[in-house]
Amino acid sequence: MVEQSDRAPLLDWEEVPPAELAPTAPSPETEDSVQSGLSSYPTEGGVRADISLNASPATPSSVTAVSDESAHSPQKHSGPGGDASAADEEGDCAFHGLSIRDRRIAGWEEKDQIVAVFVVTFDTRSGNMIEWCLPQDVNLEGVEFKSMASGSHRISSDFIYFRKGCYFGLACFANMPVESELERGARMKSVGILSPSYTLLYRYMHFLENQVRHQLQCPGQYSPLEAFYEDKKAVLPLGGNGLVTACPTSALGPMVNRCMHPEMKITHPAGCMSHFIRFFGEQIMVLWKFALLRKRILIFSPPPVGVVCYRVYCCCCLANVSIPGMGVSVPEFRPFFYINVADISALETEPSYVACTTEKIFEEKKELYDVYIDNQNVKTHRESLQPLLRLNSADREKYRKLCEQRQLLLYSQEVDGDCTSNEEELFILFFMEQNNRIFQTLSEVAGSADPTLTAEHVRAMGLDPQGDRSFLVDLLEIYGIDVMLVIDNPCCPSHS
Repeated sequence: MVEQSDRAPLLDWEEVPPAELAPTAPSPETEDSVQSGLSSYPTEGGVRADISLNASPATPSSVTAVSDESAHSPQKHSGPGGDASAADEEGDCAFHGLSIRDRRIAGWEEKDQIVAVFVVTFDTRSGNMIEWCLPQDVNLEGVEFKSMASGSHRISSDFIYFRKGCYFGLACFANMPVESELERGARMKSVGILSPSYTLLYRYMHFLENQVRHQLQCPGQYSPLEAFYEDKKAVLPLGGNGLVTACPTSALGPMVNRCMHPEMKITHPAGCMSHFIRFFGEQIMVLWKFALLRKRILIFSPPPVGVVCYRVYCCCCLANVSIPGMGVSVPEFRPFFYINVADISALETEPSYVACTTEKIFEEKKELYDVYIDNQNVKTHRESLQPLLRLNSADREKYRKLCEQRQLLLYSQEVDGDCTSNEEELFILFFMEQNNRIFQTLSEVAGSADPTLTAEHVRAMGLDPQGDRSFLVDLLEIYGIDVMLVIDNPCCPSHS
């Protein structure tokens, strides 16, 4: 009711209690509230959840379970209906030897940093427009198109992650039939927020969904949004660009590097990663290589775009490396999430990104991307990348192992009732372990007396000496690793 919404106390909008303010590890009740809040938002397939990635520089040899004996408390992972540990609640990435208390001392605490809240409406005469926002002087140029995807008039509801400058946004869209000639029989609105980091946006998914329905039914009643902003508005550093990451490298020192994606927590359906890999099948190995090479990846799909934003996130997860110092010279692999034609100028200067769009016109703008994905069709117009589209025996073997480990995990969950591991962690750690193995081997060879990379080294990395040669050449160049690559012809080695 309007009376309830206008009251707008804290618990009306926040799905997760502010655990970072607690002096000790969050209780199981906190985890229950997380699952409860997220379960109220419908997602594809009728399943809902939120996951956290926990990764340590010392990648475990088994990816079906993760343990860290040096932590102050046993590390657990939330399974279906299970409790998550403090490590899952507190951090997006639990680093080896760095406890929750240590991370607090280091200054790594995620705070509510809402820099804007807004309502976007579709006007039959003017098109998409900002109807209301706080603060009133915030620059929201283009947000009216980012938060209401092209083609949304064909669907009843959606949610959209997007990027606006150095900020990330989340908006919930809804389309309600009305008996109004002026509105042409449909009222469409989005309610959204902006933050320096997307890692906490999931907390407010349910609130935004409720508020967009409220705006459709009672247009112009903004008091819940006003109260929300007053409670959650960010206090950003003066003179800075406002960019705040969830896990700043300055706080964690040499233990973290930019190759280890810092913002690894985003709400999505349970099984999002496994659905992503089943959707692409063996092609996931092609995407994995493009992700490691920091290519510009663009995913096309008609609305709804919410599930496609999850695929953007999953692509980023393929490129995780937890070896300190590795990849400091390569472009940062950050998600753009949903983009439209208004983002063209920004994309022209981006050396590396993953994004999704509902606008088919992007396919013609080949200068903006390296890899284009239409449904399950992965393609590239760049001749030098064409060999990477072909699967080789090593790719199929990795995919077979991935499926095999998934089956073992599902079996252990069903037979033994094992809820300490889940598919998300298995998949994420599988690729992280693979990446670590590649870069560890390359680093050892580069630092040896004879920096020659042989076919045996390549096989030990889980790659095909012939089929992955062009991939390796690009990898060595991009990451600045100085080794002699001897595969095709030992008499005529190529220096990389």
